[in-house]
Amino acid sequence: MRFSLALPREALSIPVIRRVVGDALRGLGVSEDCVDDVLVATSEACTNVVQHARATGDYEVTGHVDHGVCMLKIMDRGRGPRPAPAAAPQDRGILSESGRGIKIMRALVDDLNIDSSPDRGTVVHLRKRLTWRDGALVGRLDARLMHNAG
Repeated sequence: MRFSLALPREALSIPVIRRVVGDALRGLGVSEDCVDDVLVATSEACTNVVQHARATGDYEVTGHVDHGVCMLKIMDRGRGPRPAPAAAPQDRGILSESGRGIKIMRALVDDLNIDSSPDRGTVVHLRKRLTWRDGALVGRLDARLMHNAG
């Protein structure tokens, strides 16, 4: 299974991504806990684009499932990340929301890679080994058949 969506950089695009990715994974027979992990990680990546990308226009989400692994890319065409401001002495040690989304994504997926450059924008790569619901047809297919079906 492969998909690619171009979406406006607006908060209303995030539920659309959650719906498309969630329905696709559930349709393949992925367990609900695993679907939830993928959806939260994807939502965090998309929220970062909507809130922090330094570009106007669309962003893109592509994904595919192959050999029991879901791989997603969330891409914006911005100028890359802004430098992080230095914390004031009185703010050091206080739990900050900044960077929390990355920690959440790391906790929920098997691999997280963020590639950012001034001329290409930012690409977030999420990789998650899937678990299957009992009786899910796709979960029972051998790797060769699954690859041919994708």
